[in-house]
Amino acid sequence: MKRYSILTLCFCLCGCLSLQAKATDDLAHIKQNFFRLLVPNEKDTYHLKSILANLPPETEMSDQVVVELHQRYPFDKEKMALYLSSQTAEGTWPDINYQDRKRSGWEPKTHAERILELVKLYRSPQTDYHNSPQVEAAIHKALRYWFEAKLVCPNWWYNQIGIPKTLGTAFILFEDRLTEEEKQQAVEVMKNSRFGMTGQNKVWLAGNVLMRALLQHDEQLVAMARDTIASEIVTGRSEGIQEDWSFHQHGSQQQFGNYGLSFVSGMSFFSGVFSGTSLAFDSSKLDIICRLINEGYRWILWKGRMDISALGRQLFHHVQVHKALSLAFATAELGGNENPQTASMVRSLINENYMTSPTGNPLTGHRHFWTSDYTIHRAPQWMASVKMASKRVVGVECMNGDNMKGFYMADGATYIYQDGNEYLDIFPLWDWRKLPGVTAIQDDAPMPVIKGYKPGNNAWVAGGVSDGKEGLTAMQVNRAGITARKAWVFTNDFILCLGAGISSDSTGVSVATTIEQCNKRNELLAYSQGKWSPLKGLHTFNNSEEYRFYHNGKGYITWPGQHVWAECTSRSGQWHDVMQMYRPAPVEGEVVSLGIEHG
Repeated sequence: MKRYSILTLCFCLCGCLSLQAKATDDLAHIKQNFFRLLVPNEKDTYHLKSILANLPPETEMSDQVVVELHQRYPFDKEKMALYLSSQTAEGTWPDINYQDRKRSGWEPKTHAERILELVKLYRSPQTDYHNSPQVEAAIHKALRYWFEAKLVCPNWWYNQIGIPKTLGTAFILFEDRLTEEEKQQAVEVMKNSRFGMTGQNKVWLAGNVLMRALLQHDEQLVAMARDTIASEIVTGRSEGIQEDWSFHQHGSQQQFGNYGLSFVSGMSFFSGVFSGTSLAFDSSKLDIICRLINEGYRWILWKGRMDISALGRQLFHHVQVHKALSLAFATAELGGNENPQTASMVRSLINENYMTSPTGNPLTGHRHFWTSDYTIHRAPQWMASVKMASKRVVGVECMNGDNMKGFYMADGATYIYQDGNEYLDIFPLWDWRKLPGVTAIQDDAPMPVIKGYKPGNNAWVAGGVSDGKEGLTAMQVNRAGITARKAWVFTNDFILCLGAGISSDSTGVSVATTIEQCNKRNELLAYSQGKWSPLKGLHTFNNSEEYRFYHNGKGYITWPGQHVWAECTSRSGQWHDVMQMYRPAPVEGEVVSLGIEHG
């Protein structure tokens, strides 16, 4: 009997030791995956790095996805040399405003980003700085300053998510060079993140806890972090992936390009981090992410640009390009770079956005995202979108100085794309009361600022029907002093836009529906007396006849009897007025606009 008990105990001990060894192996493998995914290499299977290298880098950034996209740029030797030569004895850089109090684009985060850049430089065998004592010394100085300064941003997100996410990655890659004291201080930085919240915020926090667990060699906490991350790969919750394959955050608000894109990018990264271990995502989790990309994200991209109505409040410079490319990278790396389960999807997304075909874009059809009051129509040579709001759906938000002008962005905003650059970087130049597709009061009062996450449209009617190829979208507007009934009929040849019952609760004000407001790409032409003539400046048309206009491959026809305006003019503005993270600086450009005055 004793012999049996001793043998049983031995088997149990062996089993425990085996499990412990497996957990230890998993931690080592996860750290190796961090290196594999984050340390730059020359591999470029889908030529995405080549596309990125041809884009001018941004100098002012706030969006985490765009920051991480820029971390993929090839090392700039001159910039790295400047980092090393300009660093002060205290470990700071003179071009960073360490007293900055902005809630978006908080400048001290640049210090953390440079630490990560230098760590990647130090670890990359492709550069002359690989294992460089000079780079290592600069990293230690920069870390010492951060640990001693204990800087705090007015916006909680940077303190609990942004800074730990950036520095946590650096800590993992630099772990074997950290002193014991630095490692303890690194763990304290990471303790600013705790499990909690919902949607993408929950994933970000859990990812930061994961990095702390790796630094502490805590297998149980690693597993808890992994399970928390994976728990968000589900559909049908109030926030996160919706049943129609859109993405919600901050209530019932479509957030494809903001929190949703961070979700896809994060899940792609974590699917690679856990690959090859007992914690790897199973195929059902990858299937859900693939469906989110296939049935959601692929529809909102056109020629490497993300639809404006998918961007949420993040109307940054060149944002449509950066968001689309970030999604392409995330798709390519889902499951650990070259996963057979995702290979076909990757090729399709890249062909649709970064390859040219004489027959046009292969992804065509009509899709209405019914949980988000959002419609996409795709023909071989063009794409269009309509964004609405209702009592069910929050249309748009403004916070942290982002999207200071976008009060009307969900009142039926209608964007039509052919070459993809129709609205690229137009935000400082827009008349924000004349967004394409929107009916609004026209006056010179300051633009109202959106407050909170409440539905902005006091009407239930907003929806769409489709056979998958063509469709109809309709909404009732009851907002900002305007009531109206509006509808859009989408075919492969045209969009028919209808409006009725348009009225205002105020007298003596002008009400208008804007047909188009886009970058001037070619001459704006008007058809009159049997010929086409170019227009410059502002023109009004008040006769009873039908009016026709043509610009950059698109024709516009108005009903007879409408009071129509057409304008082609130069404008100036500032990015700071739209997104307050930018430094005030004027920009100029030419804009074409068309619309109908209702009186």
